[in-house]
Amino acid sequence: MDISERTISPGQDGAAGDGIHAARAGWSFGGETPQRFDRHIGRSVPNYEAGHTLIEQVSDFFVRSDSIAYEIGTSTGTLLRRLAKRHPHGTCWIGIDVERAMIEHARAVNSQTSLNVEYLLADACDVDYEASDFIASYYTIQFVPPRRRQNLIDLIYKSLNWGGAFVLFEKVRAPDARFQDMMSTLYVDYKLENGYSPQEILGKASSLKGVLEPFSTKGNLDMLHRAGFVDVMTIYKHVCFEGFLAIK
Repeated sequence: MDISERTISPGQDGAAGDGIHAARAGWSFGGETPQRFDRHIGRSVPNYEAGHTLIEQVSDFFVRSDSIAYEIGTSTGTLLRRLAKRHPHGTCWIGIDVERAMIEHARAVNSQTSLNVEYLLADACDVDYEASDFIASYYTIQFVPPRRRQNLIDLIYKSLNWGGAFVLFEKVRAPDARFQDMMSTLYVDYKLENGYSPQEILGKASSLKGVLEPFSTKGNLDMLHRAGFVDVMTIYKHVCFEGFLAIK
């Protein structure tokens, strides 16, 4: 029986698409996920690559030859390598991820380049950040436990130089139940149109229980403001996906 045809029952692995499967409330970025991650996330998140391009373009306003810049939740390192290629003259690029399999995959790919990139295996909440001009987090902080999330945003704000930028892309919850129902339905339609089966969509949703905890737009803005950011705007929005630019 093909994995996409398996039924999901309590305690059983469920197919999440692209050869990835995980137990209920047990989604992980480890194991064999790094080898399948770029394809999976590209099919799962609307305009995923276009978001990378937008972050590259925004970085032009903040990154200098002597800058230190971070990506929090670098996964396979795809975005960080794109940024390093765009700014190859002196900028130090540091990718942080808590998942060893992701860091090892990113290091292996980067070893075939001459980019000024370092991959750090660490919990982003525990990193001693150097003074930096640019920090990006692309659909990552939504996986940080809510009880630790504000502390991380506080660390990011403190580490930025004056005039530095934090680019935050997140899946967001709607402001009320009616809008949430609409957004959830539209997102399921998007996945179906991209070729995922209903079983794979249910399997992914089941695996993310208690792992993915999005905030609303207001919740993210409040968190940024509490950290000290005053100048904040939305630079991308597609249904339940949003990108924020916060400048210190």
